[in-house]
Amino acid sequence: MLVRRTRALVSGHNCRQSGAMASRVLAFLIGVLGLAALRAQYDALPPPLSDAALPWQLWGMAGYFTVLTNLLVTAHMLAVARGWRIGASRSAGLLVSIVMVGIVYHALLARLWAPTGLAWWADQGLHTAMPLATLLWWLVFAPKAVTLRDLPYWLIWPAAYCVYALIRGHLTGFWPYPFLNIDQLGLIAVTLNIAGMMAAFAALGLLVVFYARRSG
Repeated sequence: MLVRRTRALVSGHNCRQSGAMASRVLAFLIGVLGLAALRAQYDALPPPLSDAALPWQLWGMAGYFTVLTNLLVTAHMLAVARGWRIGASRSAGLLVSIVMVGIVYHALLARLWAPTGLAWWADQGLHTAMPLATLLWWLVFAPKAVTLRDLPYWLIWPAAYCVYALIRGHLTGFWPYPFLNIDQLGLIAVTLNIAGMMAAFAALGLLVVFYARRSG
């Protein structure tokens, strides 16, 4: 009996080690994918006229929720690959944001332009591959001890971005997304758009909580 228990404990330990290693490997691959997609997005921009123009190009990229969220996910995945244990709430919050990047793009924005060449690859990496890869990692490896109390925290990042984008747009006249363009739509319409977007984030968060509770 003691031998059987010992073997079961060893087997369980080995399984946990294998699962942790697989999680880190997939997280590393997602991190590399994120870096490649972000670099492709930068390289797809018109070349800077001088070295002094480089910060302005990076500043322009930093205006997009897509870029910032992909950067966050990439950094977290690389940290996981190095052995950092990400919490259940944080991993779920990142999932909600990056999946919403893909949903909003393919539902509302993809038809507004037709990128080619490197821009197309960057587009697919940021809006399709990264959301799907992160979803896969979360489904298989992420801790899932989340509750409805975590949901408000997942809305902080998109809400903070909206405030940032509106302030930035007011100061510079640059509106990264048409549904945030106060100059064209007016404050009331943009406020309603933001409310609808936050409701969509909340709905996706509810689905994540529901799945996590069912799978737990």
